[in-house]
Amino acid sequence: MAEPPVPELPATLSHCSGRFTISTLLGTEEGGWGPYAAAEGAGCDSAHPTHLSGSTLCTRTFGYNTVDVVPAYEHYANSKGVGDARKGRPSLADLHSILKPDPGRLHAPVSDPQRSNGLPEAGLEEAAGEPGRAPAPEPVRFGWVKGVMIRCMLNIWGVILYLRLPWITAQAGIALTWLIILMSVTVTTITGLSISAISTNGKVKSGGTYFLISRSLGPELGGSIGLIFAFANAVAVAMHTVGFAETVRDLLQEHNSLIVDPTNDIRIIGVVTVTVLLGISLAGMEWEAKAQILFFLVILVSFINYLVGTVIPATTEKQAKGFFSYRADIFAQNFVPSWRGPEGSFFGLFSIFFPSATGILAGANISGDLKDPAVAIPKGTLMAIFWTTVSYLVLSATIGACVVRDASGSLNDSVAVGSLGCEGLACSFGWNFTACAQRQSCRYGLSNYYQSMSMVSGFGPLITAGIFGATLSSALACLVSAPKVFQCLCRDQLYPLIGFFGKGYGRNSEPIRGYMLTYVIAVGFILIAELNAIAPIISNFFLCSYALINFSCFHASITNSPGWRPSFRYYSKWAALFGAAVSVVIMFLLTWWAALIAFGIVIFLLGYVLYKKPDVNWGSSMQASSYNMALNYSVGLSEVDEHIKNYRPQCLVLTGPPNFRPALVDFVGTFTKNLSLMLCGNVLTGPWKQKMPESRLTVDGHTKWLTKRKIKAFYTDVVAEDLRSGVQMLIQAAGLGKMRPNILVLGYKRNWQTASPQSLEDYVGILHDAFDFKYGVCLMRMKEGLNVSRVMQAHVNPMFEAVEHAEENGTGGRAAPGTGRFWLGATRSIPGSEDYFWGARFAGRGAGFERRRGVGLGPGGSGVFPAAGGAPCRHRDPLALAPDPATLASEQQASTIFQSNQGKKTIDIYWLFDDGGLTLLIPYLLGRKKRWGKCKIRVFVGGQINRMDEERKAIVSLLSKFRLGFQEVHILPDINQKPRPEHIKRFDDLIAPFRLNDGFKDEATVNEMRQGCPWKISDEEVDKNRAKSLRQVRLNEILLDYSRDAALIAITLPVGRKGRCPSSLYMAWLETLSQDLRPPVILTRGNQENVLTFYCQ
Repeated sequence: MAEPPVPELPATLSHCSGRFTISTLLGTEEGGWGPYAAAEGAGCDSAHPTHLSGSTLCTRTFGYNTVDVVPAYEHYANSKGVGDARKGRPSLADLHSILKPDPGRLHAPVSDPQRSNGLPEAGLEEAAGEPGRAPAPEPVRFGWVKGVMIRCMLNIWGVILYLRLPWITAQAGIALTWLIILMSVTVTTITGLSISAISTNGKVKSGGTYFLISRSLGPELGGSIGLIFAFANAVAVAMHTVGFAETVRDLLQEHNSLIVDPTNDIRIIGVVTVTVLLGISLAGMEWEAKAQILFFLVILVSFINYLVGTVIPATTEKQAKGFFSYRADIFAQNFVPSWRGPEGSFFGLFSIFFPSATGILAGANISGDLKDPAVAIPKGTLMAIFWTTVSYLVLSATIGACVVRDASGSLNDSVAVGSLGCEGLACSFGWNFTACAQRQSCRYGLSNYYQSMSMVSGFGPLITAGIFGATLSSALACLVSAPKVFQCLCRDQLYPLIGFFGKGYGRNSEPIRGYMLTYVIAVGFILIAELNAIAPIISNFFLCSYALINFSCFHASITNSPGWRPSFRYYSKWAALFGAAVSVVIMFLLTWWAALIAFGIVIFLLGYVLYKKPDVNWGSSMQASSYNMALNYSVGLSEVDEHIKNYRPQCLVLTGPPNFRPALVDFVGTFTKNLSLMLCGNVLTGPWKQKMPESRLTVDGHTKWLTKRKIKAFYTDVVAEDLRSGVQMLIQAAGLGKMRPNILVLGYKRNWQTASPQSLEDYVGILHDAFDFKYGVCLMRMKEGLNVSRVMQAHVNPMFEAVEHAEENGTGGRAAPGTGRFWLGATRSIPGSEDYFWGARFAGRGAGFERRRGVGLGPGGSGVFPAAGGAPCRHRDPLALAPDPATLASEQQASTIFQSNQGKKTIDIYWLFDDGGLTLLIPYLLGRKKRWGKCKIRVFVGGQINRMDEERKAIVSLLSKFRLGFQEVHILPDINQKPRPEHIKRFDDLIAPFRLNDGFKDEATVNEMRQGCPWKISDEEVDKNRAKSLRQVRLNEILLDYSRDAALIAITLPVGRKGRCPSSLYMAWLETLSQDLRPPVILTRGNQENVLTFYCQ
């Protein structure tokens, strides 16, 4: 490997502990480059360090003084799209091109010489820039236990565990209760596995559920779920707080100590409670985590208290309430279901229990506060699911083995064992609950008493404390989750008016504004004090998130994207799909109307983001899926045989830069939109080395211009020595499989009489090449011309800025440093022509270089070519070239003609020769569009005056079989009449400058005279083509008579025989045929193969 030159440096730079840095400044003709560093092993000579692109990092290589660098973390950190520069790694140009060292850019390395592990050196610049500044405090980060497992367990446990699980056990029996628990856990476990897979497929930042879904499925679904998930968490704060307030209110009622009245007490206690929770949250994540640990300990103590109570011998009071300690016959009776009441059904109880299994996203929602989310989220979430499932199963089994379903609670119901008239299991234990059981008036027992856990426990108040801990911990978790998710959503700016809440404060970037918004929402719903209608919607919002998380995992797996490489392997794409489907089913099982509302909100938010199309690129699985679908369909299309019924006009449009010829782009885009392929081609002529950077820099801008103009087309360019060879490349290589162009569309060369002869030969040669490759040809002429580059120069364009005239370096303009924009300057390549050279210069941001490019706009709209002989263009003041305002206005209006409504005009088709039907098909497709829908289509064909009726009937019959809907047909009997003398003279004057005037000499003499100028017309060629020439003159007279006020004129393109018709004569035909016509003229010629059929097979 060649070693870079090593300039002399001060002695102070000679000590780098075996490492060095290299710097280079490429020539102005090379591409962009980024900073990077190379380093050397301990044994290399570092006495003369150099710098590469101004890097200040010392890294390690393996003993060679080389520009190349070894793999390192910082080369991949904060990576973006494919092709973006990576910090620290040399660009391809740095490795591949000639190095040009710049001693002025050399400076000393600032990295710590003891660091050689390749890891990012956080805070290096700050430390170097401000030596006296104290290091910033490290943000609080949590591990998998405190950050995820405990948080998820607290959010999963809730009041249903204490107040409803015993009742569900009584209704469904232990067996079906376990089935309900396991069904719920199956959904949450599959979702947990999906979360684990997604969270280990790359570095997870803050944003939790929203971040995971949006980066997997894209901003459309991610944004909608993020918004409703944040709102659901905010309302869930109110729900859990009201649950706590109701429990406190009940305690106050028992002691006759109400503050105001039952409803207002809930409001007062709820607002005070949520304010205290807000204070804990604002104190920081560290205090919030300590509060959660406290709640966790309280709940554990309450569980232990309950389990101890089940083994303590039952007192008489507890036996009266149905508790008899562990009994096998009680377990056997409670093992089977006993349905009661309107909710006594399997799915009714399932809908009641399932919300208690949710809450598994609490840890993922604070992903930005975890030490290592990729480890903490999978481990903590799955462990939380496991332990909470065990707690549910143990509780239902133990309480079902201790407590009977019905008990009166009266001490007077004790009887002797075996007494007559006693029915039920309690009789064998000395209690007769038969009377209340038959009347269904029992107050106690599993089926009637919600506080059964408190009654069974060793110390009842601890169960109440557990209820407090469960409700407050869930409220606190939701109060933290909502702002964290919302903050990430706000920073992505997918929706308007929410960016204010994205600001973070402190070392953990706490969303204080989000906390306040969540607090306001929670207080608002607490004051309503009636959440029965809101609760089902919240459950459905959470289930929406589960469904989309599972679908994200499935979709990312099924697309086979190389970027899907989760380190967590214990997941299945089909299980994820099953989890997504089950989540949707459960939504409708819980509350069908709430599910419809949830889907409606998601679809509305999805539609908004689809309409706005935010400028984000997250490498989502939707992008991978789009590629997969396109690839599969393209490959599948190659296996489909072509048929005339499925013919589509697939157009290669020689636009040059598309924004220079908007009318041509609009015309083709109108009839190909949602129908067929459109490909805008541009030929960059000149040295390949000079033009390749230009091609790379401009392709994205042209594609964005097409998208902004709502043109569904592709853009491609090629670099070639001349225009014709470039077009030949496009004709042969453009397209993919069966999606290849079959029509070449180009603009008419208006300046053919004054252009260079070689450009004239190239232009006509392009038409011959298209026919040789069996392309159809569509040539467009407008009176005002197609090239609007003068209009772009005269007016400020959103994509470009006006040029500042400067003769410095012969560039015709100067790029402001750091602007990163194009500057355009116009010069005439040939005096009197309409072909402009546009010098585009790109000022890279901070790159410190300036580059000159010449982009020649092709002949009248056909492509791009340089000045004759490659000579430098003469630079003039752009203002001196600007036409008068009226001409500019006319050209500007003409450039948008195909974007305006055409009204009730006519589209006139002159189907003079049978080309397979392409002359008819393009106007037909145009007439199907809304802007052209009111236009009447007229068809003109040539005929004989004595057979007009028969010929008209034949054409009408043929058109009716084609089902095109063309009813108005005109026969032109006078097409072969001799034109007017003045028009003949005008044609003769037109070709006069191009004639050889050889006096009908022999062919050898003519060829000798024409050597070096093949465009010249011999007298014999004028004579042989006289009839065809006069026909063009006559057709122009007919067009002026019949179609002067048409919206569009479509004519069959005359074909000049290759090698027999000089290019100048052929252009004279086209000029004569289409001159003086105000409407746009489309000269079309198919490849003489059918594109229309009236058969059904």
